[in-house]
Amino acid sequence: MESFNVIQVLLSQPAKVASTPAPPPPDLSFWGSVLNAGASEQLIMLLLLGFSIVSWAIIAFKWKALRNAASQSEEFLDAFWSSKRLDAIYKKSEVFASSPVSQVFRAGYIELAKLKKSKDGESTDHDLGHMESVERSMRRAATSQLTGLESLVSFLGTTGSTAPFIGLLGTVIGIMSAFQKIGLDKSAGLETVAPGIGGALVATAFGLFAAIPAVIAYNHFLTRIRILDSEMQNFSADFLNIIKRHFF
Repeated sequence: MESFNVIQVLLSQPAKVASTPAPPPPDLSFWGSVLNAGASEQLIMLLLLGFSIVSWAIIAFKWKALRNAASQSEEFLDAFWSSKRLDAIYKKSEVFASSPVSQVFRAGYIELAKLKKSKDGESTDHDLGHMESVERSMRRAATSQLTGLESLVSFLGTTGSTAPFIGLLGTVIGIMSAFQKIGLDKSAGLETVAPGIGGALVATAFGLFAAIPAVIAYNHFLTRIRILDSEMQNFSADFLNIIKRHFF
């Protein structure tokens, strides 16, 4: 009887259901979104990070190169217009190796020195041909210098125009993955869609992070290159006029 009462008391008490702990909320921070993103989105982020690293390396290199080219060109022009002898200027121009204007002058002077040795006794028609020869030499040097100034800058333009679309591709893939997860889990809760949406948005951020500095640097460098190109063209015209007055 006593045991029956104990059993009756136990049966009358509500059964305790074991409670499972709630899953932790998804990590919605920047790095959490990167780590929780899918393999495709992470691959796109890695690609955009590579674009960004290369772009910053080019920006640092071209900024220094164009700064040296501009400063040395200014110093060379000051030395050129303050000097009275072309041979003295030619010797000074050796220290202005980074100046495109200096290299154009050196090309014209070398061609002029070659022509002076064969000029004696020739007619005016030959003088005209000599002028054209010096002009062609300076034009080739200017083209070569312009090509060197523009090198690597096109990569910045390519990065600026394509990186946002690559990031957008990662966004589309992330959103599609989020919808697929909703269909598999039969749930549209935050813990289901947050990782995919977070990774998608971070992919867009990576694209913008790579593109914005590249576009700004690209436009800035093109402006400085155009200025240096104008200086080369103006100097070539002035130097040819000097040669025409004093040598031909």
